Amino acid sequence: MSEPIKREVAAVKKGIGVSEILLIAILIAAGAVLKAFSNTIFSFTPLKPNMVIAMYTLAILLIRPKFLEAAAIGLIAGIVCNFLPGATPYANIASELLGGIACFLIIIPLAKQTAARISTVKVAVTAFLTTLISGWSFFAMLYVLLLTGMEVKVMMLGVFAGVIFGTAAVNAVIVSLLYPALYAVRNRRESK
Repeated sequence: MSEPIKREVAAVKKGIGVSEILLIAILIAAGAVLKAFSNTIFSFTPLKPNMVIAMYTLAILLIRPKFLEAAAIGLIAGIVCNFLPGATPYANIASELLGGIACFLIIIPLAKQTAARISTVKVAVTAFLTTLISGWSFFAMLYVLLLTGMEVKVMMLGVFAGVIFGTAAVNAVIVSLLYPALYAVRNRRESK
């Protein structure tokens, strides 16, 4: 009697799973707490790091979502930011949506690499550029809101540029430090 033929079927990823949703939720929540905390500490300066951007960049780098999923991650991050103290209504929603899309587009060339092979420099550059795009789109939204008659605090361009580049540098360092550890934990868990 012959043995039955064994077939291996590769699992096709159809979307974000429960573990990815939990990872996204935990990272965005941690970013929100850190942003609220840092806004209190840095209330006397115009530089207020946005840790939510760093955390959704980490999430996108770790799970490699599809385009709409990355946009949804950015949108959710923007909605969360909108509820934090000192938030400018609507500006965070648009800027984080664009940041999520930008992060997705930045990592497209990295898609053929395994997540472990992404260098620290590439991770830092991804976080830096994502933060720049989010920051500049936030700045543009402030002016749009100002033109529509909403009372918003708008900084001078030079001050805001310093804030954006400073935040981008901080986020680049944070993401490049956290990525290897989170990747290792996530990979170890998936290999079990």
